[in-house]
Amino acid sequence: MTQQTEEESPIRALLGDVAPRLADLTEEVVVDQLWEHEGGISKRDRSFMTVATLTALYRTEQLRAHIGMALENGVTREEIGEIITHMAAYAGWPCAVNAAIVAGEVYEELDG
Repeated sequence: MTQQTEEESPIRALLGDVAPRLADLTEEVVVDQLWEHEGGISKRDRSFMTVATLTALYRTEQLRAHIGMALENGVTREEIGEIITHMAAYAGWPCAVNAAIVAGEVYEELDG
């Protein structure tokens, strides 16, 4: 991982040295075309869906970042808890427990 400069995005800092084209595609497609698209789905709703999906897929590292983003986009901690609990029935208990642990770690970091 590289040090982030003022001009460098978090994605570029994370992926740029190892896979610069992946960083380009992530910024162009995922960020610009999906997250920044002004369609009928708000960023809050996108975050809600993303947290649920990453919980179901057991994608711990991505979930960590997206829980923080969800909070920034207006999803509450209580709602994140409900998402995780709901996913236990559909994605499996281990996925939900993992997500709860990740959420707790994110909250601990945020609370300092």
